[in-house]
Amino acid sequence: MRFIEEVVVDEFLPTYRSLLAEALRERGLTQSAVAELLGISQSAVSKYVHGEVERNERLLDHRGLAELVERIAEGLASGEMSSVQALVETEVFVRELEQGGVLARLHEEAVPELADYDGEFAVHDPDSQLRAAERTLSAVRRGLRVLENTSGFATLIPAVGSNLVQTLPDGDGIDDVAAVPGRILDVKGRATIPAEPEFGVSEHVASVVLAARAAGSPAVAGLNVRYDESVVESLVGAGHTAVEFDAEVAVEPAIADALADDPEADVVYQTGGMGVEPVVYLLGPDAVTVAEWARDVL
Repeated sequence: MRFIEEVVVDEFLPTYRSLLAEALRERGLTQSAVAELLGISQSAVSKYVHGEVERNERLLDHRGLAELVERIAEGLASGEMSSVQALVETEVFVRELEQGGVLARLHEEAVPELADYDGEFAVHDPDSQLRAAERTLSAVRRGLRVLENTSGFATLIPAVGSNLVQTLPDGDGIDDVAAVPGRILDVKGRATIPAEPEFGVSEHVASVVLAARAAGSPAVAGLNVRYDESVVESLVGAGHTAVEFDAEVAVEPAIADALADDPEADVVYQTGGMGVEPVVYLLGPDAVTVAEWARDVL
C-alpha cells in the first residue's frame, strides 16, 4: 500500500528542491542562504546542487514545474516573494498534480489496483473518504518521524507508553482514529515505534481526543507524555493552555468538565488515581504539530 503523499515525498520533493536549489545558486545565493530559504540543511543543499539526489525524469520533463521553479527562484532571489508565498504556490501546484496530473499517474502506476477500483469516488478526489484517510495516516507517519528525530523524547514516554493519534476530519469513533499499534515505547533510551500507524488501534489516547472534540475542542490529533509539574509548566511557558481533569471519572465527562470554561485548551492532564498513572495529553490541529510541541518540554 502506497499513498500519494509518499509519492510527493519520494518523487516530487527531491526533484523540486534540487531544481530550486540549483536555480537559486545560479542567481548568486550561497548554500547557507539557499538552506535558510528552503528550510533544509547546507549539506542537503550541497547534495542537491551536486546531483547526488535522484530525480524523477517525468517531473524533470514537466514544463509547468520548470516554470514554477524559475518563477519562485527569481522571486526569492530578488526578495519580491516571501518563503510563505513560495510555499503556497508550490502547495497549489502539488495539489494540481495530485488531481489528475503527473503525481496522480505516478501513484496509479505504483498502485495499479486503483485502476480496478469501482467505488463511487475517485481516489484522487480531495474530498473522498479514501483521500481523507490517506492524509490522516500520512500526517501520523510524519509526526512519528518528528518524534524519532527529537532528542530526548524517550524521557517523556510514560510507563504505559505513548501514542500519537489523529482522527478523520469527521471522525466520531475509535475506528476513525489513526495511531500506532502497541504504542511508542522507551527501549534503552530510544523511542521505539513497533509498527506503521493504522486506524482503530488506539483506545485510550483516541478516547481523549474524541472526548475533547465532543466537548467543543477543535483538535484532531493527540499525544500523551509523562506527567510532571515541570512538564506542564514548560508547556504553559511555551504558550499552551493547560487544564486538569479527574483520572477517576470516565474519560468523556472528565474531559468535558475540564474543557467547560475553555474548549480550546491544548493541554489536558491528570495527576493519577487508584492504579492510574498520571499523564499529560497534547491536543492539536494535526499529528505533526502535536509531535513538534513535545520539543517545548525538552
